[in-house]
Amino acid sequence: MRTLAAVRGFPPAVRLLLINQLGVNTGFYLLIPYLATHLTDDLGMSAAVVGLVLGLRNLSQQGLFLIGGSAADRLGARGVIIAGCGLRTLGFSLFALGDALPVLIAASVLSGLAGALFNPAVRTYVAQESGDRKAEAFALFNVFATAGALLGPLLGGLLLFGGFRVAALTAAGVFALLTVAQAAVLPARAVPRPAGSVLGDWREAAGNRRFVAFALAMVGMYGMESQLYLLLPNAARQATGWAGAVGLLFAAGTLANLLFQLRLTRRLAARGGGRGRWIAAGLAVSGLGFVPPMLVAGATGEHPARLLPVLAGALLLHLGLMTAQPFVMELIPAFGRAELTGTFYGLFYAVSGVAAAGAGAGVGWAMDTAAQTGPAWLPYACCTALGLTSAAAVTRLHRRRSLPATAVDTPIASVSGDRDPDPHPDVESAAPHTDPRPLSETR
Repeated sequence: MRTLAAVRGFPPAVRLLLINQLGVNTGFYLLIPYLATHLTDDLGMSAAVVGLVLGLRNLSQQGLFLIGGSAADRLGARGVIIAGCGLRTLGFSLFALGDALPVLIAASVLSGLAGALFNPAVRTYVAQESGDRKAEAFALFNVFATAGALLGPLLGGLLLFGGFRVAALTAAGVFALLTVAQAAVLPARAVPRPAGSVLGDWREAAGNRRFVAFALAMVGMYGMESQLYLLLPNAARQATGWAGAVGLLFAAGTLANLLFQLRLTRRLAARGGGRGRWIAAGLAVSGLGFVPPMLVAGATGEHPARLLPVLAGALLLHLGLMTAQPFVMELIPAFGRAELTGTFYGLFYAVSGVAAAGAGAGVGWAMDTAAQTGPAWLPYACCTALGLTSAAAVTRLHRRRSLPATAVDTPIASVSGDRDPDPHPDVESAAPHTDPRPLSETR
């Protein structure tokens, strides 16, 4: 009930996008977790071909985030959101209707491009419409996304009894309905005429040294989050010898998110102290989440009780992510001009995608080394070090006052001109200090 009351407190556009995110994740996870099995078991494709199809989807999404963000800035977030959902509808329809490799490759590329358009645009729209309640809006965004990520695989598992094509067409239908709903209900907003070129926008974002430092400091968050799909599931299987133990990890994390995300964000926001403080704390908690499973790594034999440290670690990782993520999403647009909100989100997600891929490769190497000649605790220690290093980097930025103040952090005197000294006077100041309009209008 508290969550529903919070949702009702936002403008209709934000409420629609929250429900939209529930549908997006439901449709996505209804199909994608079962795609590799379909390609190998139903179509008889080799592992190399399956890797190509799946890799092209990731590459087309991660590599084009910046383009999607710029499109949101220059064309308007509403149109880009609708286009992204429309492309996802087409891509998932191709998965259902075509079995030839060229068709599957086209489906993967279109699905990835859809994500590259949709993800920065929807966050841009939420940031622009939620005013000084950005952190709470993104906390609710996480709640709805998590609910969809839980509902999607359950629905997909049921639909697979009718065959993969039924599941794929249902997923395409979900995105088609979302596309129509967005076109009918999502309000259009006037888009200011761009002052320069797209390349100029990119140079401005990439040249903002405070933003780049923050994005690099945050690589630990997405590197650790990716271990929810690699290291921790492997630990659960090794501890129990039961493949279903992985499902318990996801169920526990989903339940924690649904129950505590909103109240956690509200309490931390009310305590103040700067967003960097809570982001750093969340990163540290996430890093320490790999300590409990490290304690049972390499233990001989399989026993259900050994799942408990792994489960505790997963919950700590989720707690840290729940602490940090809403404030990260809140801070990103405050680094630059309001007209470049999408560009900043796009660049941040591009950096995060590279970080997640690099962390996955590094932890995978550590897992292989541990399985052959190295200590069993090595991959967990790497993840803990990654989290604590990122936490230290964000703490340093926070103490040097290199992070922008949000609307709720900025004292009245600062808004009127009596601002804190900038430790980097040659770097473009954060938007709350450079734009003469009130914060409620610029965000």
